[in-house]
Amino acid sequence: MRFSRSKLSIAFSLLALVAVLVGLTATWVLRGASSPVHAANAAHTHLDCSNTNSICAEVGDPERFFGKDHYVGHDEPSTLFYSNAPGSGNRMRYALTLPKDPTPTAPLTSGKSYNFQLHPALWFGMALCDTQSFPELVSNCTPNSDKNIVDPAVSPNHPGTAFVELQFYPPGWAPISIGPGISCDATKWCAAMALFSVQQNALSGQFNNADCQAKTGVESANYAFITRNGVPHAPPDPLNATPATFAANPATDLFMGSGDQVQVTLHDTPNGLITVLNDTTTGQSGFMTASAANGFAQVDFKPKAATCTETPYNFHPMYSTSSEKTRVTWAAHSYNIAFSDEIGHWDYCTGSAAVTSGGNCPTTNKEGNAANTEQAEGGPTKANPAADDTTCSPSSVSLLVKVTGCQGQNNGFDGSPYQPVWPDGNTTLHPTSVQFTSPLTGVNYNVNYSRFAFEADLPRIEFNTCNRASGVGCTLIPTTDDGTAAAFYPFFSIGNSNGVCTWRLGNHIPGSTNDFHQNQQYGTLLNLNYTAVGGGVLTLLEDFRQVFSSNPCQAMA
Repeated sequence: MRFSRSKLSIAFSLLALVAVLVGLTATWVLRGASSPVHAANAAHTHLDCSNTNSICAEVGDPERFFGKDHYVGHDEPSTLFYSNAPGSGNRMRYALTLPKDPTPTAPLTSGKSYNFQLHPALWFGMALCDTQSFPELVSNCTPNSDKNIVDPAVSPNHPGTAFVELQFYPPGWAPISIGPGISCDATKWCAAMALFSVQQNALSGQFNNADCQAKTGVESANYAFITRNGVPHAPPDPLNATPATFAANPATDLFMGSGDQVQVTLHDTPNGLITVLNDTTTGQSGFMTASAANGFAQVDFKPKAATCTETPYNFHPMYSTSSEKTRVTWAAHSYNIAFSDEIGHWDYCTGSAAVTSGGNCPTTNKEGNAANTEQAEGGPTKANPAADDTTCSPSSVSLLVKVTGCQGQNNGFDGSPYQPVWPDGNTTLHPTSVQFTSPLTGVNYNVNYSRFAFEADLPRIEFNTCNRASGVGCTLIPTTDDGTAAAFYPFFSIGNSNGVCTWRLGNHIPGSTNDFHQNQQYGTLLNLNYTAVGGGVLTLLEDFRQVFSSNPCQAMA
C-alpha cells in the first residue's frame, strides 16, 4: 500500500474539486430529456429484508419487525470512529485498498478461500435523516445537527432515521443479479449506495399499510450502484426498483480491480449525501448522490392508506458529530460513523444432487467435499446440510471460481467465515486483507478522529443460545449448532504501509503492529435502549463493544 503524504494530498484536493462538481452534474444530467432512472414497463422488485438478505442492515429487536428468532443476515465486526469536531458525523474521507484473491484452482485446494466466501460485502456507514422512518413520532429532522441526539430512555421522540451503507462487493462468484449471487464481475469489485429505513410507529407498534409492506417491506431500501457519471442505471427508490436496480451494469458502473487503492469520500451537499470513489490505481472515479433528482425517495408512512406512496427526497446526514450517542435507534449496532465487514454467510453445498439458484442445499449433499471440506479448514464435515444452508447457487453460474455454495444465514457458525482461512499472509491459499485508513474530517479533510471502538453484534445473531435480556449464553466466539465454539472469529489489527497506518481484518497478518488482544478487542456486552411498543424503554444486549480513549492509527492529513 503506497500512500505517501504528497499523493494523499493531491488525491484529496482532486476529490474536493470533484465533489463540488458532481452534485451539479448529477442534477443536470437527471433533468435531461431521457434518464434511465425512469424506465417504463419494468417489473417491480425490492430487497426482502425479512428473508435473511445479505445486503440488508441488521435491525435491533427484529422480532418486533419480522417475527420470532429472525436473523436479518449477517455478523458484522466493526470499527467505529468518534470525534467532537463539528462535521465529523457527516463529512469524512478514507484511503482504501481492496483485497486480492489467491489464484483460482480446479479442483479446489484444501483450505483455500476467496473474498466472496468470507464476506458478501464490506462497507462504510452513516446515519441519515428520514422523517418517514422509525420511530415515526417526529415530523422533522434538522440535518447535520446534534439536536437529533435523543436517548430512548429519556424520550421516544427521536427524529426518523435511515442508515446508509456504501457497500463493496467481491468478485469471482455468482452474479449479484441472480439473488444468491454477490459478484459484479469475475475479477473486479463494484460498489453501491444502500440506504435503509424502517416503517413502524415505535409506540403503537403499527406498521405501514399492507400495500407498502408487500411492495417495499417493513425495512425498505433505496439502492443504487456507484456509476461513473453519478446517474443511477435503474430506479433506486423502493416503489420503482426493478431487477436492473440490483444488477451491476459494466456500461455505467464503476468497477475496481483487486488491490486497487481507492479514495472514499462521504459528505453532504444541498441535494443530499454524496459518495465519491476515486480509484487512484486506474484513474477512474464514480459517485452517487442520495437525491430526489437521482430518484431517491422516502416511503410515506400512511398506515391507513389503501395504496403505497412515496415522496422524492434528499437524504442528508443526521448528526454533526460522532459518539456513543449518535445512534440509529432501530439498528442492532450503536454507531453513526463506522467501517463494517459483513460475514456469517458462506457455506459449501457439494454432492450429486442438483442445486437451484436461490434454493436450499439438498439434504443428500454435504457441507464441503473431499477436495475442500470444512474439516480441512478446521471445522466439522457434515453428511447433511443444516437448516441454515439456504439461498444457494450452483457452480455453473459462477463468474470465475466454480464452486457451489449458499449465502443464506449461517446461524450454525460453521461456514467459511468461521474457519481459520482469513488473511494471514498466505496469499497462495487466502486473500489479502482489506486495508483502510482512519477517516479524516474537517473542511479540508485534515482533522483526525480522536477515539475509536470495536463492536460486534454477536448477541443479536446468537438467538439459539443468547438471552439478550440477561446476557446468559452470549459469547464472543459464537457457538456452533453442535454446541461447540466456532473454529475462528476474525479480528482487527493495525500496521504501517509505507509510513501510513492502516486497519486490517483477518487472522495474524504479517506487518501488523497491534492486534488489540485479538478477539478480546470486542470488549463486553453493551446495553442499548429501544423504545418499547406501548411506551417505556426496552433495554437489550445487542452487541459486544470496547471504546478506546485515543486513536492509535491516525491518518495523514
